[in-house]
Amino acid sequence: MASQNTGLAADVGAEPSALETLVRELFERLGSQPDEAGEIAARLVAANLTGHDSHGVVQAPRYARALHAGELAANVDPEVLADGGAWVHLDARLGFGQHAGAVAMRTGIERARKHGVALVALRRSGHLGRIGDWPEMAAEAGLASLHFVNVTGCVWVAPEGGLAPRLSTNPVAAGVPRANGEHVILDIATSVAAEGKMQVAAQRGEAMPEPAAVDADGRETADPLTIYGERLRDSPALAPDAPGAMLAFGGHKGSGLALISELLGGALTGTGCSRAEPDAASNGMLSLLIDPDRFSGDFDVAGEIERYIAFFTSSAPRTAGGEVLIPGEPERRTRRARLTDGIPLPDATWTALQDTARAAGVAEATIAAARRTGA
Repeated sequence: MASQNTGLAADVGAEPSALETLVRELFERLGSQPDEAGEIAARLVAANLTGHDSHGVVQAPRYARALHAGELAANVDPEVLADGGAWVHLDARLGFGQHAGAVAMRTGIERARKHGVALVALRRSGHLGRIGDWPEMAAEAGLASLHFVNVTGCVWVAPEGGLAPRLSTNPVAAGVPRANGEHVILDIATSVAAEGKMQVAAQRGEAMPEPAAVDADGRETADPLTIYGERLRDSPALAPDAPGAMLAFGGHKGSGLALISELLGGALTGTGCSRAEPDAASNGMLSLLIDPDRFSGDFDVAGEIERYIAFFTSSAPRTAGGEVLIPGEPERRTRRARLTDGIPLPDATWTALQDTARAAGVAEATIAAARRTGA
């Protein structure tokens, strides 16, 4: 089904470094200390650079609204609730997820290096952004990791066999380090598409590549307005607010994995699981970090990883000119291209970002610099 959202302008090209400056100044104006504002800006723009536009600067207006509503707190460090050495329980206290996630990973890396493994439960975090950031941090430290995330206050996804939404997009991520730095990084939503990707498609007036939602009558559809409704035409960056629901990927498999992520990321961390009553959205994340060297013994773990990746990628392409890539490689390629060519932003995303920045008092010169000349 073709999207009914028509008439939106083409993409705007953004200069990565200038875009980061714009977002950093925005959050400084909104009350974040420079270090926190820089952390938020760097991770949002990095998400765009890797092609995860759903978790990039499109989120900035949402964050601004959450700050104004008291649903997100600036300059808050996670609090240690319990500490068992190899495991630790942190409360982000609704602070920015870009900061809380980094603190959780630094804590987990320190513990895993000491104990061989570490379990970090992070509760009540602001939006954690691109979840692939966290296995990337662990992999850069030489650690393998696994992450389960849920979102409270945002039920968008219908369970397999159901019509009404009962789940969030509940991402799962994992990472395996490689000596050459080209780490294996898996980062997937348990829905057919990340919610932000639905939003980006809606802003561009595009249909999704495949049915990603179900309407109120139970019909599968690729139209993202099934989730957002016609309000998106006038108010970009809205939360889903239509009678439809997103679909879990892979039928019962994705639905089951989403349930596990809800229970581990939500119930076990103390964040809480999704519920029907409206509530401020927050993330829970359960992360397991592993030092591969502690388990290698006389076995060459690093060598076996390289041998198997070579075997994995040697599979004959299914289509002419195709290739087999490991998770993380598409992001690396996109980053290289966008650092050179700029970041494409839907016009609605760019407009919402400009409006938010102007309302916060960001200088016009800073806003203008983020847009490529002639774009």
